[in-house]
Amino acid sequence: MKTKLSIFFLLISLMTADLAFASFPVARTNAATTTTVAVDSNATTPALYSPAASSYNKWVAVALLVFLGFAAAHRWYAGKPTLWNILFIITLGGLGIWALVDLINILTDNF
Repeated sequence: MKTKLSIFFLLISLMTADLAFASFPVARTNAATTTTVAVDSNATTPALYSPAASSYNKWVAVALLVFLGFAAAHRWYAGKPTLWNILFIITLGGLGIWALVDLINILTDNF
Protein backbone atom coordinates (compact mmCIF):
# COMPACT_ATOMS: atom_id res chain seq x y z
CA MET A 1 0.00 0.00 0.00
CA LYS A 2 2.85 2.33 0.86
CA THR A 3 4.55 1.75 -2.50
CA LYS A 4 1.31 2.36 -4.39
CA LEU A 5 0.83 5.64 -2.58
CA SER A 6 4.40 6.75 -3.27
CA ILE A 7 4.07 5.80 -6.96
CA PHE A 8 0.81 7.75 -7.11
CA PHE A 9 2.43 10.89 -5.69
CA LEU A 10 5.41 10.45 -8.00
CA LEU A 11 3.09 10.30 -11.02
CA ILE A 12 1.16 13.35 -9.83
CA SER A 13 4.38 15.33 -9.36
CA LEU A 14 5.64 14.31 -12.81
CA MET A 15 2.35 15.29 -14.42
CA THR A 16 2.36 18.72 -12.80
CA ALA A 17 6.05 19.47 -13.44
CA ASP A 18 6.86 21.94 -16.19
CA LEU A 19 8.68 19.82 -18.75
CA ALA A 20 7.84 21.87 -21.81
CA PHE A 21 11.28 22.51 -23.27
CA ALA A 22 12.15 22.43 -26.95
CA SER A 23 14.68 19.82 -28.03
CA PHE A 24 16.18 22.33 -30.46
CA PRO A 25 17.55 25.83 -29.87
CA VAL A 26 14.90 28.53 -29.80
CA ALA A 27 15.66 32.22 -29.81
CA ARG A 28 13.43 33.88 -27.26
CA THR A 29 12.17 37.35 -28.05
CA ASN A 30 9.75 39.62 -26.28
CA ALA A 31 7.16 41.16 -28.56
CA ALA A 32 5.72 44.46 -27.44
CA THR A 33 2.20 45.16 -28.64
CA THR A 34 0.27 48.35 -28.25
CA THR A 35 -3.48 48.60 -28.61
CA THR A 36 -5.20 51.95 -28.96
CA VAL A 37 -8.96 52.29 -28.69
CA ALA A 38 -10.63 55.54 -29.65
CA VAL A 39 -14.04 56.23 -28.16
CA ASP A 40 -16.22 59.15 -29.18
CA SER A 41 -18.32 59.96 -26.14
CA ASN A 42 -20.59 62.35 -28.04
CA ALA A 43 -21.69 59.87 -30.70
CA THR A 44 -25.00 58.14 -30.24
CA THR A 45 -25.52 54.63 -31.52
CA PRO A 46 -28.97 53.88 -32.90
CA ALA A 47 -30.68 50.76 -31.66
CA LEU A 48 -30.16 47.91 -34.08
CA TYR A 49 -33.25 46.07 -35.26
CA SER A 50 -33.36 43.09 -37.54
CA PRO A 51 -36.74 42.51 -39.15
CA ALA A 52 -35.75 38.91 -39.86
CA ALA A 53 -35.28 38.18 -36.16
CA SER A 54 -38.81 38.42 -34.87
CA SER A 55 -40.13 37.20 -31.55
CA TYR A 56 -41.58 33.77 -30.81
CA ASN A 57 -45.18 33.31 -31.94
CA LYS A 58 -47.10 30.41 -30.40
CA TRP A 59 -49.45 30.03 -33.38
CA VAL A 60 -46.51 29.57 -35.72
CA ALA A 61 -45.19 26.92 -33.32
CA VAL A 62 -48.59 25.15 -33.33
CA ALA A 63 -48.65 25.17 -37.15
CA LEU A 64 -45.12 23.78 -37.26
CA LEU A 65 -46.10 21.06 -34.77
CA VAL A 66 -49.14 20.06 -36.82
CA PHE A 67 -47.51 20.07 -40.25
CA LEU A 68 -43.83 19.36 -39.53
CA GLY A 69 -44.03 17.75 -36.11
CA PHE A 70 -42.18 14.62 -37.28
CA ALA A 71 -39.10 16.80 -37.90
CA ALA A 72 -39.41 18.65 -34.56
CA ALA A 73 -39.78 21.92 -36.45
CA HIS A 74 -41.64 23.55 -33.56
CA ARG A 75 -38.77 22.70 -31.20
CA TRP A 76 -36.14 24.08 -33.61
CA TYR A 77 -38.28 27.23 -34.00
CA ALA A 78 -38.48 27.72 -30.24
CA GLY A 79 -34.71 27.30 -29.84
CA LYS A 80 -34.81 24.14 -27.75
CA PRO A 81 -31.54 22.20 -27.21
CA THR A 82 -30.34 20.24 -30.24
CA LEU A 83 -29.97 16.92 -28.41
CA TRP A 84 -33.60 16.99 -27.25
CA ASN A 85 -34.75 17.84 -30.77
CA ILE A 86 -32.86 14.88 -32.19
CA LEU A 87 -34.35 12.61 -29.52
CA PHE A 88 -37.80 13.93 -30.43
CA ILE A 89 -37.19 12.93 -34.06
CA ILE A 90 -35.76 9.49 -33.22
CA THR A 91 -38.59 8.56 -30.84
CA LEU A 92 -41.23 10.00 -33.19
CA GLY A 93 -42.25 12.53 -30.62
CA GLY A 94 -42.23 10.01 -27.79
CA LEU A 95 -44.78 8.02 -29.83
CA GLY A 96 -47.04 11.05 -29.79
CA ILE A 97 -47.01 11.62 -26.04
CA TRP A 98 -44.13 14.07 -26.14
CA ALA A 99 -45.78 15.88 -29.06
CA LEU A 100 -49.06 16.14 -27.14
CA VAL A 101 -47.24 17.53 -24.10
CA ASP A 102 -45.47 20.04 -26.37
CA LEU A 103 -48.82 21.08 -27.88
CA ILE A 104 -50.32 21.67 -24.43
CA ASN A 105 -47.23 23.60 -23.32
CA ILE A 106 -47.30 25.77 -26.44
CA LEU A 107 -50.99 26.60 -26.03
CA THR A 108 -50.58 27.46 -22.33
CA ASP A 109 -47.46 29.61 -23.00
CA ASN A 110 -45.19 27.29 -20.98
CA PHE A 111 -43.02 26.23 -23.92
